[in-house]
Amino acid sequence: MRLRHIELFQAILQTGSLTAAAQLLHISQPAASKILKHAEQQLGFALFSRVRGKLQPTAEARILQQETERLAADLQNLRRLADNLGRGEERALRLICTPALAQALLPEALRRWRGRFANTPCQMATQHTAEIVEALLLREADLGLTLQAVEHPGLSSQLLAQGQMTVIAPAGWWPADRLSQPLRLPELAGAPLIGLDTRDALGGLLRGHLEELDPPPRIDTWVQTYQLACSLVAAGQGLALVDPLTAAAGGSTVEQRPLEPSIPVRLYALTRAQEAPSTAQLALLEQVREQAGQLMGD
Repeated sequence: MRLRHIELFQAILQTGSLTAAAQLLHISQPAASKILKHAEQQLGFALFSRVRGKLQPTAEARILQQETERLAADLQNLRRLADNLGRGEERALRLICTPALAQALLPEALRRWRGRFANTPCQMATQHTAEIVEALLLREADLGLTLQAVEHPGLSSQLLAQGQMTVIAPAGWWPADRLSQPLRLPELAGAPLIGLDTRDALGGLLRGHLEELDPPPRIDTWVQTYQLACSLVAAGQGLALVDPLTAAAGGSTVEQRPLEPSIPVRLYALTRAQEAPSTAQLALLEQVREQAGQLMGD
């Protein structure tokens, strides 16, 4: 199948008619009909049959559908990359990070950075780590921040700061004289705990430790972000294990104690490999490093 065949095939699947597919692709209906006929001649089988006025994919087309959808997604990514390259790199510094970092770390770091770069545009977005990697590779972002280690040949990773996993609780949960002491892992046995999605690297690691407790913590609610866990803890829904940045952002609404044994939490900066960072990027990274070091106890 040629690229034009695949585009028309996907358009018909999306719209259910040849006329609508032609309109979607900005071509005439006769031209679309000719492309479809040519594709079917090359393949040696029909792609669609007409049922009650609509084109329905044949069994063979259904088999092809998954692969053509993947190719269509790859083509869209290629177009996005070309568009971003065409616009050049002189526009805003584009920063992307996980939600927890956006809330707990960046406001103060950006405020200090603005002291030197008052007129430099900065675009900030939040995503999970997999989407951060994709955005950097597609040149939709210049700088990524994450608490997960990333190994990719197209990216460079730089360790900025390190802290340790922290237990947070609603205000008044522990006696005042215990707040300066680490909380030992066995103390979480049977405790009400907000669960962290195990697709998160730290969440998966923690689950292994918690399942060894007897009895294991009582987990009735699972969340995907640290800041949501922090909000639930502040509302009195139980305890949570979070990174030290989220714990610090909780302020007076939560109490915090370091977990023992210590589980390290590392902050990484991601950039595209073999690309020299701009002066603005370097300055922002320095502010992030300094702010993270203060909050993470590095």
